[in-house]
Amino acid sequence: MAQRKVTAIPATISRYTATPINSMKKRRVAGYARVSTDHEDQTTSYEAQVDYYTNYIKSRDDWEFVAIYTDEGISATNTKKREGFKAMIADALAGKIDLIVTKSVSRFARNTVDSLTTVRQLKDAGIEIYFEKENIWTLDSKGELLITIMSSLAQEESRSISENVTWGQRKRMANGKVSFAYSRFLGLDKDKETGKIVVNPEQAETVRLIFHLFLEGMTPHSIAAELTRRGIKTPTGKDVWNQQTVRRMLSNEKYKGDALLQKEFTVDFLEKKMKKNEGEVPQYYVEGNHEAIISPAVFDMVQAEIAKRTKGGTRYSGVSIFSNKIRCADCGGWYGAKTWHSTDRYRKVIYRCNRKYNGEKCQTLHVTEDEVKTAFVSAYNKLVTEKKEIIANAEIIRRTLCGTDTLREEKSRLEDEMSVLVEMTQNIVAENARIAQDQDEYQKRYNGLVQRYDAVKARYDDVVATISAKEAQSERLENFIKVLKAQDGTIREFDCSLWGGMVEFLTVGRNKEITVTFRDGTEIQA
Repeated sequence: MAQRKVTAIPATISRYTATPINSMKKRRVAGYARVSTDHEDQTTSYEAQVDYYTNYIKSRDDWEFVAIYTDEGISATNTKKREGFKAMIADALAGKIDLIVTKSVSRFARNTVDSLTTVRQLKDAGIEIYFEKENIWTLDSKGELLITIMSSLAQEESRSISENVTWGQRKRMANGKVSFAYSRFLGLDKDKETGKIVVNPEQAETVRLIFHLFLEGMTPHSIAAELTRRGIKTPTGKDVWNQQTVRRMLSNEKYKGDALLQKEFTVDFLEKKMKKNEGEVPQYYVEGNHEAIISPAVFDMVQAEIAKRTKGGTRYSGVSIFSNKIRCADCGGWYGAKTWHSTDRYRKVIYRCNRKYNGEKCQTLHVTEDEVKTAFVSAYNKLVTEKKEIIANAEIIRRTLCGTDTLREEKSRLEDEMSVLVEMTQNIVAENARIAQDQDEYQKRYNGLVQRYDAVKARYDDVVATISAKEAQSERLENFIKVLKAQDGTIREFDCSLWGGMVEFLTVGRNKEITVTFRDGTEIQA
């Protein structure tokens, strides 16, 4: 039997680069540099990375410099918004790059899934990545194990940083420190010298106009159209307004000088997804934080009006000054505008109960704008004949029924009680985590505290709502008194400003009798 002989045949092709081992062909090499913030102190690091890798690649005789791909001020927790990174990967897969050189795993990506997906995608195409700090070559047999470990560590580092940043932000909020996107906020600026929030006088006029138009009866949609027509710029500098922007402004407490902090919070540190805070994390309300553009009373009036318009499920119409100001005596519903003979010369706009043909037929009749105007002039002239008595009664009502001192004392007491209950709950939860105890007994204690908190919170919400309602009513009465004091004698023609400032609504009866209810509660039949 012949003796076995084994002869080794050397490899001639690199299994990594698919080129002959003795080939003199240079590897096409690109660098990738990134810093995660836009702060000036990072600029040096960013420029240094670019300069270093440019010189490093060009210094190698066996490498051919392709380019340095960069992303400045971009987080690495995912690769969705990193345009430089995406361009580099696209060029590599298109056959323009053989090797990518970068500083470290954390500079490349802090998301394990993104990192491994990209490494494997490039590896399948025969493209290598060199992580200088960790000395990892991804086409090496140990590369994938090392990259998995390092990416996981980098991801945990990112989580830690995110949690530290979140903790710092919440600590600032707990201390009442307010910050927001001034560039997208109309009416308030940041003082360059003091860093404090200051009013922008020109923009503040637009804010006051929006609140004024809303209280006059206009909808956010019609206000947006009016602002666009007047050529007023939006908070972001655009020419066309939309109703969502107006709606947000009408509900933003910063316009009355207060600030509600942590309206949203980050639920995923990798994707940076935000969620509306519905009680998952604490919120902080700072009263009197900065100069107000809208008085708190007017702001509360607007919130009450918003609630009134959305109550009952019927759609509010703000197409004219009479929209949602005329009530049906039969069903209590609102009259709406209807057009008769819309396509011929007999065209006429009338107001009729919106529920007239829905379910039980109301017996009230329609009215025209002229009839409404005439009724208002008649009722107003009766009102001014008793001007002194009406003003005296309104001032008594304002003092006696709109006072909030007692309620504010109760509000403060309830706030303290809620804080104590929260602390007690946190303490028993922490104690249960440290010390073994009867879980049935623990659950009873926990449920008892939660029930007490819920009861106190419900009363607190009622008190806050009552304070807002009383302050809104006080503001309405104050404006009513102010307008009435300024009037001398009766009027002959309908006045839009008097209508908007003095009338709460008017009611139409079955025989077309009209009763006007003024802002002070006075009812006068025209």
